[in-house]
Amino acid sequence: MLYAKNKTMPPHSLPKLPALALILTLVACGGGGGSAPGNTGTIGTTTTTTTGSGSTTGTTNATAPVINSFSANPASINAGSSTQLSWTVTGATSLTLNGAAVTGNSLAVNPAATTTYTLTASNSACSTACNTSATVTVTVNSAGTGSTAGNAVYGDLRKADLGAGANLNGSLPFPANNAWNTDISAAPVDPASDALISSIGLGTGLHPDFGAGLYDGAPIGIPYVVVAGSQPKVSVQFTDYGDESEPGPYPLPANAPIEGQKANGSSFDGDRHVLVIDRDANRLYEVGNAYPQAGGSWKVSGGAIFDLTSNTVRPGGKPGWTSADAAGLPIFPGLVRYEEAASGVIRHALRFTVSRTRRAYVPPATHWASSNTSNILPPMGMRVRLKASYQIPANFSSETKAILQAMKTYGMLVADNGSNWYISGAPDARWNNDKLVSELGSVKGSSFEVVRMDGLVTP
Repeated sequence: MLYAKNKTMPPHSLPKLPALALILTLVACGGGGGSAPGNTGTIGTTTTTTTGSGSTTGTTNATAPVINSFSANPASINAGSSTQLSWTVTGATSLTLNGAAVTGNSLAVNPAATTTYTLTASNSACSTACNTSATVTVTVNSAGTGSTAGNAVYGDLRKADLGAGANLNGSLPFPANNAWNTDISAAPVDPASDALISSIGLGTGLHPDFGAGLYDGAPIGIPYVVVAGSQPKVSVQFTDYGDESEPGPYPLPANAPIEGQKANGSSFDGDRHVLVIDRDANRLYEVGNAYPQAGGSWKVSGGAIFDLTSNTVRPGGKPGWTSADAAGLPIFPGLVRYEEAASGVIRHALRFTVSRTRRAYVPPATHWASSNTSNILPPMGMRVRLKASYQIPANFSSETKAILQAMKTYGMLVADNGSNWYISGAPDARWNNDKLVSELGSVKGSSFEVVRMDGLVTP
């Protein structure tokens, strides 16, 4: 659910002088490498000027170029994808990238293999000894290999099937060391854990906000669709959060499933999330309050684009921005999906809601959605885990066992305001609703603890 935002040199030449011979002799040079070289001073030169009446000697200054920054976004891509090299340079009259002349302050590249790029800045008033260089390496992952663990493939979704609710076939968003995929079972407990858990409800049981069939005429859960890179991109009109959204176009199919969409075609409200995975580009597009328009465009309150290959999960976003989720997080990575649960192993953190949150957030969240500053309320992004002392009942279904084990190993992140202890998931006809509700409902809030919160952000 979206919530109100919290605002807080071109080359030149020396002039031609009549009957004047100009000779420059270098006295001192310097330069530096890396993204921000240390040399920011001037270069002294001795100048001898000869005219018809004699000659004079003096000293002039030539400034050594400075590369203030040089980066690749993203720094890790899959074969066939591209990345943007960007730089800021001062005091240069010319630039080269791996020996070829470049202009401007950015360039898109799509290397076939891992490549190191060298940016060299020159000043025509100084010798080549004053050139400054910086390097950046772009890592290229081979198609379909990614980082693997067991049958899991991290940061590469090109093995996924196509369509609504499609199987990912072991693929997982983001690298293995991403916050969503990190084992936190041994992480320290937050000092305020007891008070925070109490505010959510010690005696309240978990509830699956997903399942099979229909509830109130709509599928139960948050749907998603996987598309190919050939899916046409269409324009999106932002109605509320355009200044905190990546501009379109987005590859949103005209028939993309919308959260809360009635099976009989009648009107509906709610969050109306649309989640689209471009498997070939490894990008996730998420929008909220989505309404399809004539001609294929969409009207949405806001949108976000996530890079599934990188730990810079939202290259176009900024701290403090919302997303299609109140916490500024991506929604899809935290969903419980039947494919994973039925396999017996879920290898990522889950997403859940609480009714009252704090005006604060903790990474990986980037946004808060409350005016309450009480330190006994959970901030957005707070992670809880099922205590090691909790024994998962042997008679529970394999799906519920997998869900509860994921809560022990990876935990759950507070992602939105909603009902306490409601776990988000994707609709699937294969879920057993009765078992989900009864088994998960028997697990109370008192069985959870808060993982220590580092990097808490408050307004």
